[in-house]
Amino acid sequence: MLFILFLSLLTTSATAKEKDSALPRLTDASAAQAFIDSAEVVVIGFFQGEDSFGYKEFLEAASEVSPLPVALCTERDVWAAYDITSDTISIFRKADLHQENLPLSESKKLDSEGLTRFFRINELRYITEYNAVTAVGLFNSEVKTHLLLFANRGSADFTKLKDRLGALAPEYSGKFLFVLVNGALQSNARSLGYFGLKSRDLPRVGIYDGDSDRKWLLPSGEISTERVKEFCDSFLQGTLQIS
Repeated sequence: MLFILFLSLLTTSATAKEKDSALPRLTDASAAQAFIDSAEVVVIGFFQGEDSFGYKEFLEAASEVSPLPVALCTERDVWAAYDITSDTISIFRKADLHQENLPLSESKKLDSEGLTRFFRINELRYITEYNAVTAVGLFNSEVKTHLLLFANRGSADFTKLKDRLGALAPEYSGKFLFVLVNGALQSNARSLGYFGLKSRDLPRVGIYDGDSDRKWLLPSGEISTERVKEFCDSFLQGTLQIS
């Protein structure tokens, strides 16, 4: 029995080491910044060491969220550049130019499943598909204005339009969150209805401003980069009429 228990502990330790070694180590400020700049969303675990609270759970969660880039940083000199003072898990996003911190000293309970959900909720990209998980992160973001693409997944222009708006989104980082709403899902019928739309009316583009709880709908027609850009700029200039 003791031998089996010992073997189990060795296996668990070896597995943890494998997951640890699979993650990049950020040893200086330039490496950390290069990692943050490498993708739309990245996660960094700022830990003092392997014995830190949440370390093993972090490794478990990191293995569940591939291909989300995840790294480790144990260098306290690097922490200061990101206002980190204690063991913290941080998500860096380009879509709203935000750093979402989870200070582990404030967490009474921590498990890998909860961390995985934390990653998924806060995984906001240049164009984020709306669902029950991402909705939490979208509405918790400091950027309250959403540029919405309503389109039916599987339609001929779905991928083309998603890519077109995704390419435009970086220009509006920190001003709009670009959100894709799949009109083919019954669960999104309420979102379409708020704009007076049904699945058969798609694709369409709208703006929702959470601060004022107001909405605007781009008039029907071609959803070109130029029209969407003009739509966004008109909102920022305060010249859009409420739908």
